[in-house]
Formats: sequence, C-alpha cells, structure tokens
Amino acid sequence: MLQSAPATEVWTGKPIVLVGLMGVGKSTVGRRLANRLGVPFVDADHEIEIAADMSVGEIFEKFGEPYFRDGERRVIARLVDGRPQVIATGGGAFINDETRKMILDHAIAIWLDAPTKVLADRVRRRNTRPLLRDRDPLDVLNDLAAKRNPIYAQAPIRIASDQAPHESAVTAILRAIGWGAKR
Repeated sequence: MLQSAPATEVWTGKPIVLVGLMGVGKSTVGRRLANRLGVPFVDADHEIEIAADMSVGEIFEKFGEPYFRDGERRVIARLVDGRPQVIATGGGAFINDETRKMILDHAIAIWLDAPTKVLADRVRRRNTRPLLRDRDPLDVLNDLAAKRNPIYAQAPIRIASDQAPHESAVTAILRAIGWGAKR
C-alpha cells in the first residue's frame, strides 16, 4: 500500500470521505475502516437512492448525469456535517468543483487508487454501473482515469488499493491519519 505521505492528516474526528474510480473498493474499505474506528459508515450512493426513491441507474436513465450530480452534491453536503463517520462517494462526486470544495473544507478526503486493469476486472462482475452500459469497462476506466486522477490527486491522502486484501488499504489509511500513533 502506498500513501502520499506518512501521517498526512491526524484524525480528529472529522468525517473521512473516500474518493476514487468505480471498483476501487470505497464501500468495502469504508465499512471496514468505520468498524475499526468505531464510527458509522455511510454510502453516499445509497443515501441518494433513498432520497430519490430510485436506483442510481434509474436516476441516470430518467434524468441524466447532471441531475444525479446535483442530488449527489446535496446529499454529501448533508453528510459532511462534522460528525465522525466514514463516507464512500460515487466515483464522480469529487469531480464536481462544489462537492470537492465541500469535502476538502469539511472532511478528510482519501483517494483510493488502483490500476484500471484491476478495476475493470472488478467491475465486470456486476452490471449495475450506469457509465459502463454497453461499453468496455477497461476503455471507460482508462478514459475516466485520464480525466479524474488529476482531480482525485487533490485529496491530501492517496492509498493504493490494488490486488492486496481490502484490510491492507484500511491499515494504510489508519497509518496515514495517525490512528496507530493515538492507540
């Protein structure tokens, strides 16, 4: 596991927001991280689905991506309220300027990163991602990585989440936020 720098942030209880491309493990790592920290875990996409009373795919299909991103921004604004918790975002959340600023101002952003080939192998297992409909996952992920990785790089912490077990990413995050030093 790589991180941008050791103990980049010292966790004081601010919300921790996981960002990165689809398939990188934000939800899985987020649940495990929240468990280790003893705080709630929230999946922003799930919260959006509850608020809209429809799936992310249905929102994309019925209203389009700009509508979804606006709802996503509003949900994340509600979630980064200062309470200690771990929040997994959708892959495009951090790309929106307003959402990114809100996350950077009110939470600790952590970029989970992995090679696009690894991500493509992971996302091929499920057919629920609107951006992948009728497209080759590797092509889509390469395009998204080229556009999004420079923006994800604005997160103060970067953790590699590749072929290692998700628990390795959790341990690397805990180290990056200085959690081990507090224990």
